[in-house]
Amino acid sequence: MLTAIFYLALAAEAMTAALAAGRRKMDWFGVCLLACVTALGGGTTRDVLLGHYPLYWVANPYVLLLICGSALAAIAAARVIEKLRWPFLVLDGLGLVIFTIVGCDVALGMNQHPLIVIVAGMLTGIVGGILRDVLCNDVPLVFRGELYATISIVTGAIYYFGLKIGFNHEGVIVLALAVGFPLRVFAILKHWEMPKFVYDRDLH
Repeated sequence: MLTAIFYLALAAEAMTAALAAGRRKMDWFGVCLLACVTALGGGTTRDVLLGHYPLYWVANPYVLLLICGSALAAIAAARVIEKLRWPFLVLDGLGLVIFTIVGCDVALGMNQHPLIVIVAGMLTGIVGGILRDVLCNDVPLVFRGELYATISIVTGAIYYFGLKIGFNHEGVIVLALAVGFPLRVFAILKHWEMPKFVYDRDLH
């Protein structure tokens, strides 16, 4: 189940990145590159920081075909996809939770400190979107929108401590999904946000 949802989330991230590239009038290479950065950026950053090699997409190069194929499909179906805002927001929220769990698993497999396990999950979940927004010259969504990184942290903590108190692997995945995914959906619906720091002092 986790693997199937993971691939679905990769495809969804690639397609949303392709739409972002289209709004900036990028060529097809730019579309595919932005899709790869968005879908794989979090996991790659995690692996580099933790020294976890080979990188996921190096060990499994077929995911590049999945991502690029999804991005090119988004070019062909852009007008239809643009109208499917809610399904993609839902998939993005599901992807955030799944990527977080996958990132935690990698760090757990390396016997990392609990804090590093949770941070690794968060990086896997949010860095791809940050890189996409930076390359598109936008302020990253994670710094200005509804709760996102916080939900990743909560999901990672539930996953880690659920395993430590004795939940089986499948059970703790379901628990993390049951908490993290609805939280993200409600954050979108209710516009839940972190408090903002606004500093607008007149220096003149």
